[in-house]
Amino acid sequence: MTSINVEYTKKFVGDAWDSTIVPTLCEYIRIPNVSPMFDADWATNGHVDRVIELFTNWIKEQNIPGLEFEVLRAEKKTPLIFITVESTATSNFKGSNILMYGHLDKQPPLTETWREGLHPYIPTIENGKLYGRGGADDGYALFAALTAIKSLKTQSPPIPHGKIVVVIEASEESGSPDLMPYVEGLKDKIGNLDLIICLDSGCGTYDQLWLTTSLRGVASGNLRVDVLKNGCHSGHATGIVPSSFRIIRNLINRIEDVNTGEILVPECHCEIPLARLEQSKSCAAALGNSILDELSWIGAVHPIDNDLPTLLINKTWKPTLAVTGVDGIPALSVAGNVLRPYTSLKLSLRMPPRANATKAIEAVKAILEKDPPYGSKVTFSIDKAGGGWDAPPLSPWLEKSVHYASNTFFNKPANFLGEGGTIPFMGMLGEMFPQAQFVVTGLLGPESNAHGPNEMLVIEMGKSLTACVAQIVHDHHDHFSA
Repeated sequence: MTSINVEYTKKFVGDAWDSTIVPTLCEYIRIPNVSPMFDADWATNGHVDRVIELFTNWIKEQNIPGLEFEVLRAEKKTPLIFITVESTATSNFKGSNILMYGHLDKQPPLTETWREGLHPYIPTIENGKLYGRGGADDGYALFAALTAIKSLKTQSPPIPHGKIVVVIEASEESGSPDLMPYVEGLKDKIGNLDLIICLDSGCGTYDQLWLTTSLRGVASGNLRVDVLKNGCHSGHATGIVPSSFRIIRNLINRIEDVNTGEILVPECHCEIPLARLEQSKSCAAALGNSILDELSWIGAVHPIDNDLPTLLINKTWKPTLAVTGVDGIPALSVAGNVLRPYTSLKLSLRMPPRANATKAIEAVKAILEKDPPYGSKVTFSIDKAGGGWDAPPLSPWLEKSVHYASNTFFNKPANFLGEGGTIPFMGMLGEMFPQAQFVVTGLLGPESNAHGPNEMLVIEMGKSLTACVAQIVHDHHDHFSA
C-alpha cells in the first residue's frame, strides 16, 4: 500500500495555483466565452477557440507523463477537450477507471450589476478571492484535475493510480446538449468507471470538503400572450381590450400559488427520501444562518419560512418558479400611454432530483395553453428540460476517503449538502454508469454568486480541494489493489 506525502502535496498544489493556475484563470476570465444558448454567434466569434487554445497550451506545458489529449469538433456542436492519463496501477489492481468533469462555457456577464471596481471580464484579486465570470463556475476544473494528478506523479516514489479520463465540455450552461453525442462516441476510450469526480458544484463553507448529494433539474420555456396586432392608445383601448399582462399573470396563477410559491403541477413534484430530510437538518445545523447571510437581502425582506431545514429542502427537493426574462414591455424611460399588443415571459422551473423534467414541462405547457382567457393567443414554447440527480450511497472506502482527505487538507471532516442547481451530465452519467461512485464538489460557496454579479472563487479553497482530489484518486487505487 502507498501513501501520499501530505506536506509535499500541499506545497506542490499551492505553488501550482500561485504560479500557473491563477494567472491562466485570469486570462480565461478575460474571454467572453458565453454559452451557446446566450450567444447566437458562438461558432464564429472565436471566443470558444481562444479558450480551447489557452487550455490546451496549459496542458502541454504541464508535461504530465502518460497524458494524451484531443480537441473534438463535431459539426454544429461546441468542441470538447478529451484527456486520458494512462494507468500506473500496480499489477494486483482490480479497479476500473476514473472520470473527471468540468466545463469552459460561461453564463452571461450581467455587467451592469457588478459592484464598482469589479467587471465580469476583468480578473480582480481581493483578499484571496479571484473575481470574474467563469472562474468558479467552473474554469478552474481542468487545472485542479490535472494538478491533482501531477502531484501524484511527481512524488518520490510516484503514487500509482488507475486510468483517468478528463472531460471538459463547452455547452454545460446551455444544458449540455452537445455532450452526450461525444460521450457515446468515446465509450470505448472511457471504459468502465468506478468513480466520477465532478468539479462543477458547490460548498457550504470554505473550511472543509463538501460533497453534493443531489441536484435539481431545470425546465424552461417562453410564455407569450397576444391580444392585438399592434399597440393602441391606452385611453382608446383599455376597458375594451383585455391586458396581455393581466392575462399572463392569471396564467401563472394556474401553475404557482401566488401566496406561497408552491408549484401546483403534480408532475413537477416527487417523493422526498427520508434520508434527505434528515440530512437537511444536520446540514442546517452546520451552516446556521449562513444559509441566509450569503444572500443580498434589502430592507426588511425575509425568507419565505423561518425553519432552516425547510428552506434547504425547498431549494433542493421542491419545484420552484422564476421569471428570468421579459419581452414586449418597453423600458420605463420610453414607456408611453399604450396598451401593449403582447407580453412574453421566460419561465424557469427548477425540478426535484427525481422528477421527470420532460413530462413536467409538457404538463405545464398543457395547463398554460388550455382555454385561453378572452380567446387570447397563448403559446408556451418549451426551451429545455433537464432532469435532476440523486447521488447513490457512498461505498465504505469512498466515505472513509473523503473524510480522511478533508481532515488532512482542511483539518475538518467532510460534509454533505443538496444543491438547488443543475449539472446535466451527472444524471446522464448516472444512467450510463449505474455502478459508479460520485464525488460531486466545487468552489461555489457563500458569496461566490455563480450566474450573478461579482462571481468569485476563494483561492485557498481551490488549493485544498485540489489536494483532496489527489488523495481520493490515490485511495481509489489502494482500495482496488487491496
